[in-house]
Amino acid sequence: MQKLFQGLRRTKERLFGSLQGIFSGGALGADALEELEGVLLSADLGPEAAERIIERLRKQAGAAAGPGDYRRIIAEELLSIIRETPAPEPPKGRPRVIVVVGVNGVGKTSTIGKLAYLFKNEGHSVILAACDTFRAAAVEQLELWAERAGVPIVRQKSGADPAAVAFDAVQSAKAKDADIVIVDTAGRLHTKVNLMDELKKIFNVLSTRMEGVGLESWLVLDANTGQNSLRQAEAFTAALPVSGLVLTKLDSTAKGGAIVTIQRNLRVPVIYVGVGEGLSDIERFDPELFVSAMLGE
Repeated sequence: MQKLFQGLRRTKERLFGSLQGIFSGGALGADALEELEGVLLSADLGPEAAERIIERLRKQAGAAAGPGDYRRIIAEELLSIIRETPAPEPPKGRPRVIVVVGVNGVGKTSTIGKLAYLFKNEGHSVILAACDTFRAAAVEQLELWAERAGVPIVRQKSGADPAAVAFDAVQSAKAKDADIVIVDTAGRLHTKVNLMDELKKIFNVLSTRMEGVGLESWLVLDANTGQNSLRQAEAFTAALPVSGLVLTKLDSTAKGGAIVTIQRNLRVPVIYVGVGEGLSDIERFDPELFVSAMLGE
């Protein structure tokens, strides 16, 4: 978990350093609360979350004795907001089929490799499905991650129908009694209707022609994009049954607070966070550790 704290270092420096200065002034007056709201917004916590925290401090500041109490109040409110989103529940069915989606450049393929390695080390048998059949070298990139993770991959020729590749991968998993299939899809702008329809086709094929599988979708988001991640998430969740989020590049961002905004607005839980470029640099999201890392505790 140390990598999570290291990954949120920039968020902590921006947030915690500013909080120290504000809290050192003693009682939180109107000016201090206004300054604090600006700090919370700069960490991409979003206006709704910032307003809730400010209102809680306004009501309880008189009972707070010092900076430690103010930080405790903020931590409690952040955890309360995050926990309003139900914890993820794996779907019933076998094999478990995770369709991974996201825009270009968020680290989707590398995330799939890390997840495969993680699941394999947890004792699961994993198969990857190379459904990004149009981008140059996409399949080769996934093959490299599959080799590093030590898991098999199902692929077809360039230009093949992505839904057909996903179908073949699940058939293979059924034949081999594999536990998990992770489906790599082409990165796409969330504004491109035809590409979003391609994702819908994958879901339709797997849900109607593959009885008994545990089908779900995880959306990969880049932590560096801050509030833009929320707009991406809104578009994907409107088009697809997204059940979980994976936040990448947490090792290089000052905008880790976007996790709070996304969960609050969409009620979709963050399941994993990427904290580096290595094969094992992915961790299950822990709300308490996340808030502690943000606040420098």
